[in-house]
Amino acid sequence: MNRWGWFVFGGIAAAALAVVAGLVVLKQAHGLSTREPAMAVERWVARRARAAAVPAEAKDRVNPVQNTFDVLIEARAHWADHCAGCHANDGSGDVEMGKRLYPPAPDMRLAATQELSDGELFYIIQNGVRLTGMPGWGGGSTHDEEASWKLVHFIRHLPQMSFQEKKEMEKLNPRTPEELREEEEEQRFLNGEDTHEQVHEPTAEHEHHH
Repeated sequence: MNRWGWFVFGGIAAAALAVVAGLVVLKQAHGLSTREPAMAVERWVARRARAAAVPAEAKDRVNPVQNTFDVLIEARAHWADHCAGCHANDGSGDVEMGKRLYPPAPDMRLAATQELSDGELFYIIQNGVRLTGMPGWGGGSTHDEEASWKLVHFIRHLPQMSFQEKKEMEKLNPRTPEELREEEEEQRFLNGEDTHEQVHEPTAEHEHHH
Protein backbone atom coordinates (compact mmCIF):
# COMPACT_ATOMS: atom_id res chain seq x y z
CA MET A 1 0.00 0.00 0.00
CA ASN A 2 1.43 3.39 -1.02
CA ARG A 3 1.56 6.49 1.20
CA TRP A 4 -1.74 7.84 -0.17
CA GLY A 5 -3.40 4.52 0.55
CA TRP A 6 -2.16 4.54 4.13
CA PHE A 7 -3.43 8.10 4.50
CA VAL A 8 -6.92 7.15 3.33
CA PHE A 9 -6.90 4.03 5.49
CA GLY A 10 -5.84 6.04 8.53
CA GLY A 11 -8.64 8.53 7.96
CA ILE A 12 -11.24 5.80 7.65
CA ALA A 13 -9.94 4.06 10.77
CA ALA A 14 -10.03 7.31 12.77
CA ALA A 15 -13.59 7.99 11.63
CA ALA A 16 -14.65 4.46 12.56
CA LEU A 17 -13.11 4.81 16.01
CA ALA A 18 -14.93 8.11 16.50
CA VAL A 19 -18.26 6.50 15.59
CA VAL A 20 -17.63 3.59 17.96
CA ALA A 21 -16.65 5.95 20.75
CA GLY A 22 -19.78 8.00 20.11
CA LEU A 23 -22.00 4.93 20.30
CA VAL A 24 -20.38 3.88 23.56
CA VAL A 25 -20.93 7.35 25.01
CA LEU A 26 -24.58 7.38 23.98
CA LYS A 27 -25.19 3.91 25.37
CA GLN A 28 -23.63 4.78 28.71
CA ALA A 29 -25.43 8.13 28.82
CA HIS A 30 -28.83 6.47 28.30
CA GLY A 31 -29.44 8.16 24.95
CA LEU A 32 -29.50 11.91 24.43
CA SER A 33 -31.23 12.84 27.68
CA THR A 34 -29.69 15.85 29.42
CA ARG A 35 -31.17 14.71 32.73
CA GLU A 36 -28.37 12.20 33.16
CA PRO A 37 -25.15 13.51 34.80
CA ALA A 38 -22.51 14.46 32.26
CA MET A 39 -19.82 11.81 31.97
CA ALA A 40 -16.13 12.59 32.27
CA VAL A 41 -15.59 12.11 28.54
CA GLU A 42 -18.34 14.64 27.77
CA ARG A 43 -16.88 17.20 30.15
CA TRP A 44 -13.50 16.57 28.53
CA VAL A 45 -14.98 17.14 25.06
CA ALA A 46 -16.63 20.38 26.26
CA ARG A 47 -13.32 21.67 27.65
CA ARG A 48 -11.51 20.73 24.46
CA ALA A 49 -14.24 22.41 22.41
CA ARG A 50 -13.77 25.60 24.41
CA ALA A 51 -10.02 25.48 23.91
CA ALA A 52 -10.35 24.74 20.18
CA ALA A 53 -12.97 27.46 19.67
CA VAL A 54 -10.47 30.28 20.13
CA PRO A 55 -8.21 31.12 17.17
CA ALA A 56 -4.52 31.40 17.97
CA GLU A 57 -4.42 35.12 17.14
CA ALA A 58 -7.27 35.84 19.55
CA LYS A 59 -5.48 34.31 22.55
CA ASP A 60 -2.81 37.01 22.57
CA ARG A 61 -5.15 40.01 22.51
CA VAL A 62 -4.57 42.44 25.36
CA ASN A 63 -7.49 43.93 27.28
CA PRO A 64 -7.70 47.58 26.13
CA VAL A 65 -10.00 48.57 29.04
CA GLN A 66 -8.30 49.70 32.22
CA ASN A 67 -9.30 47.75 35.32
CA THR A 68 -10.74 50.41 37.62
CA PHE A 69 -13.23 50.41 40.48
CA ASP A 70 -15.90 51.99 38.27
CA VAL A 71 -15.33 49.41 35.53
CA LEU A 72 -15.80 46.57 38.02
CA ILE A 73 -19.00 48.16 39.34
CA GLU A 74 -20.39 48.43 35.80
CA ALA A 75 -19.32 44.90 34.86
CA ARG A 76 -20.76 43.52 38.10
CA ALA A 77 -24.17 45.02 37.28
CA HIS A 78 -23.94 43.65 33.72
CA TRP A 79 -23.08 40.20 35.04
CA ALA A 80 -25.93 40.22 37.57
CA ASP A 81 -28.45 41.15 34.88
CA HIS A 82 -27.21 39.08 31.93
CA CYS A 83 -24.87 36.29 33.09
CA ALA A 84 -25.88 35.24 36.60
CA GLY A 85 -28.89 33.28 35.34
CA CYS A 86 -26.53 30.53 34.16
CA HIS A 87 -23.28 31.29 35.99
CA ALA A 88 -24.61 32.56 39.38
CA ASN A 89 -23.58 35.88 40.87
CA ASP A 90 -20.32 34.41 42.16
CA GLY A 91 -19.47 32.50 38.98
CA SER A 92 -19.98 29.11 40.62
CA GLY A 93 -22.71 27.99 38.21
CA ASP A 94 -24.70 26.88 41.26
CA VAL A 95 -28.10 28.04 39.99
CA GLU A 96 -30.97 26.05 38.49
CA MET A 97 -30.29 27.00 34.86
CA GLY A 98 -26.54 26.52 35.16
CA LYS A 99 -26.91 23.11 36.76
CA ARG A 100 -29.38 21.97 34.08
CA LEU A 101 -27.08 22.82 31.18
CA TYR A 102 -25.31 19.84 29.61
CA PRO A 103 -22.52 19.80 30.60
CA PRO A 104 -23.33 22.06 33.58
CA ALA A 105 -21.95 25.58 33.64
CA PRO A 106 -18.37 25.49 34.96
CA ASP A 107 -17.19 27.07 38.18
CA MET A 108 -15.49 30.10 36.68
CA ARG A 109 -13.55 30.80 39.85
CA LEU A 110 -11.38 27.73 39.23
CA ALA A 111 -8.16 27.38 37.28
CA ALA A 112 -9.80 25.95 34.15
CA THR A 113 -11.27 29.40 33.51
CA GLN A 114 -8.91 31.69 35.39
CA GLU A 115 -5.88 30.36 33.51
CA LEU A 116 -7.36 31.36 30.16
CA SER A 117 -5.87 34.51 28.68
CA ASP A 118 -7.84 37.75 28.54
CA GLY A 119 -8.09 37.30 24.78
CA GLU A 120 -9.56 33.82 25.17
CA LEU A 121 -12.17 34.99 27.66
CA PHE A 122 -13.11 37.90 25.41
CA TYR A 123 -13.45 35.66 22.37
CA ILE A 124 -15.65 33.17 24.25
CA ILE A 125 -17.97 35.94 25.49
CA GLN A 126 -18.25 37.39 22.01
CA ASN A 127 -18.59 34.16 20.02
CA GLY A 128 -19.76 31.43 22.39
CA VAL A 129 -18.65 27.78 22.33
CA ARG A 130 -20.21 25.00 20.33
CA LEU A 131 -21.11 21.72 22.09
CA THR A 132 -21.87 23.71 25.27
CA GLY A 133 -24.68 25.99 26.41
CA MET A 134 -22.52 29.11 26.00
CA PRO A 135 -23.99 31.46 23.36
CA GLY A 136 -22.13 34.26 21.61
CA TRP A 137 -23.05 37.75 22.83
CA GLY A 138 -21.06 39.85 20.40
CA GLY A 139 -23.14 42.24 18.33
CA GLY A 140 -20.31 43.64 16.25
CA SER A 141 -20.34 47.10 17.80
CA THR A 142 -17.58 48.87 19.68
CA HIS A 143 -19.90 49.17 22.67
CA ASP A 144 -20.43 45.39 22.76
CA GLU A 145 -16.71 44.75 22.62
CA GLU A 146 -16.02 47.23 25.42
CA ALA A 147 -18.69 45.58 27.59
CA SER A 148 -17.11 42.16 26.97
CA TRP A 149 -13.65 43.40 27.90
CA LYS A 150 -15.11 44.81 31.15
CA LEU A 151 -16.66 41.41 31.87
CA VAL A 152 -13.20 39.86 31.47
CA HIS A 153 -12.02 42.03 34.37
CA PHE A 154 -15.02 40.93 36.42
CA ILE A 155 -14.34 37.26 35.70
CA ARG A 156 -10.81 37.77 37.07
CA HIS A 157 -12.41 39.28 40.18
CA LEU A 158 -14.78 36.35 40.84
CA PRO A 159 -12.44 34.39 43.18
CA GLN A 160 -12.13 37.46 45.43
CA MET A 161 -15.79 38.47 45.56
CA SER A 162 -17.07 39.56 48.96
CA PHE A 163 -20.35 38.60 50.62
CA GLN A 164 -21.48 42.22 50.40
CA GLU A 165 -20.91 42.29 46.65
CA LYS A 166 -23.05 39.18 46.22
CA LYS A 167 -25.86 40.74 48.24
CA GLU A 168 -25.71 43.89 46.13
CA MET A 169 -25.92 41.79 42.97
CA GLU A 170 -29.06 40.04 44.20
CA LYS A 171 -30.88 43.36 43.91
CA LEU A 172 -29.92 43.52 40.23
CA ASN A 173 -30.85 39.96 39.25
CA PRO A 174 -33.88 39.74 36.89
CA ARG A 175 -37.16 38.96 38.64
CA THR A 176 -40.18 37.04 37.40
CA PRO A 177 -43.60 38.70 37.83
CA GLU A 178 -44.33 36.26 40.66
CA GLU A 179 -41.08 37.12 42.45
CA LEU A 180 -41.78 40.84 42.08
CA ARG A 181 -45.26 40.34 43.52
CA GLU A 182 -43.90 38.38 46.49
CA GLU A 183 -41.27 41.04 47.18
CA GLU A 184 -43.91 43.76 47.02
CA GLU A 185 -46.15 41.88 49.49
CA GLU A 186 -43.19 41.31 51.81
CA GLN A 187 -42.33 45.00 51.74
CA ARG A 188 -45.92 45.97 52.45
CA PHE A 189 -45.96 43.57 55.39
CA LEU A 190 -42.76 45.10 56.76
CA ASN A 191 -44.34 48.53 56.40
CA GLY A 192 -47.30 47.37 58.48
CA GLU A 193 -49.74 47.40 55.57
CA ASP A 194 -52.48 44.83 55.03
CA THR A 195 -51.28 42.47 52.28
CA HIS A 196 -54.68 40.86 51.76
CA GLU A 197 -57.54 42.50 49.96
CA GLN A 198 -60.49 43.11 52.23
CA VAL A 199 -63.72 41.43 51.21
CA HIS A 200 -66.65 43.74 51.86
CA GLU A 201 -69.96 42.13 52.77
CA PRO A 202 -72.88 43.58 50.80
CA THR A 203 -74.96 46.04 52.82
CA ALA A 204 -78.72 45.94 53.14
CA GLU A 205 -79.00 48.93 50.83
CA HIS A 206 -76.77 47.23 48.28
CA GLU A 207 -78.90 44.08 48.42
CA HIS A 208 -82.11 46.12 48.05
CA HIS A 209 -80.95 47.74 44.80
CA HIS A 210 -80.10 44.32 43.37
